[in-house]
Amino acid sequence: MIDWFARPVLHVSDVDASIRFYVNLLGFTSPWRYEEEGRARVAQVDRQGSALILANNLAPEKIGKGVMFISLNVEPPTPQAATAALDALRAELEARGVAVKEGSWGYRLLAVDDPDSNQLFFNHPGEALVSSHV
Repeated sequence: MIDWFARPVLHVSDVDASIRFYVNLLGFTSPWRYEEEGRARVAQVDRQGSALILANNLAPEKIGKGVMFISLNVEPPTPQAATAALDALRAELEARGVAVKEGSWGYRLLAVDDPDSNQLFFNHPGEALVSSHV
């Protein structure tokens, strides 16, 4: 069997500034970075199985146009656990100084904009996902 692992690319204007945001405010780690002329050009940030590539040398016209869904898979998969997970994440991020907005795509989600206006949607699809895990 072959496992797939996706690492989406978010285009940013300043990789170093983006690393600081993702690490210091969102709680990610940064396992590697590629530099040219003393500046980071590409880096990876990770948190709890999610990995994102931050890049500013591939397509400058795409800076700030990314949208990323990061699903919070909870055990047990109940509506109460999902609500608690979202509430805990919101409290954590706000305690770090992150502006968090409530949103909905047919289910509750939290929305965070990075420094370049790439959007991160933290979600748990609620009843639809809960019933598919049973």
